[in-house]
Amino acid sequence: MNSASSLDIWTFQQTITRRLMAWSLFSILAGAGMFWGDALWRGIGVQFVAWGLIDLAIAVFGAIGTQRRWSQWTPEERLAAQPRERTQLARILWLNAGLDVLYVAGGLTLWLTLGSTDLFWRGGGWGIIVQGGFLFFFDVYHALKLR
Repeated sequence: MNSASSLDIWTFQQTITRRLMAWSLFSILAGAGMFWGDALWRGIGVQFVAWGLIDLAIAVFGAIGTQRRWSQWTPEERLAAQPRERTQLARILWLNAGLDVLYVAGGLTLWLTLGSTDLFWRGGGWGIIVQGGFLFFFDVYHALKLR
């Protein structure tokens, strides 16, 4: 099974959720570890923790929503809903990819403005760039798997 088209959409959504949860936990733990560094690393760490918490909330609410929809339907309704679920998930992923580009641009802006004179803000900019960049590739990869 090389693509989501040969994979049950419910399984695919669970896979995405688990991957996002893993990234969020990594971000939180790595970010917390950066708090003991200099101002640059603390700035990155703050962003990693904040983004990790947001990603974790998104993953949890996504898992709850998927489980709720899955459990309310009969097996026949679940099968019939797969094309609609696939289309909806693809739209969300592509929309998120567009937002991710804006996050990276915002991080770059922060790095070049406030970060030009303050290491903490420079780190904050880098943290946003890394988080937004990862999420861009995460969203695009999974959206392409839905084709």
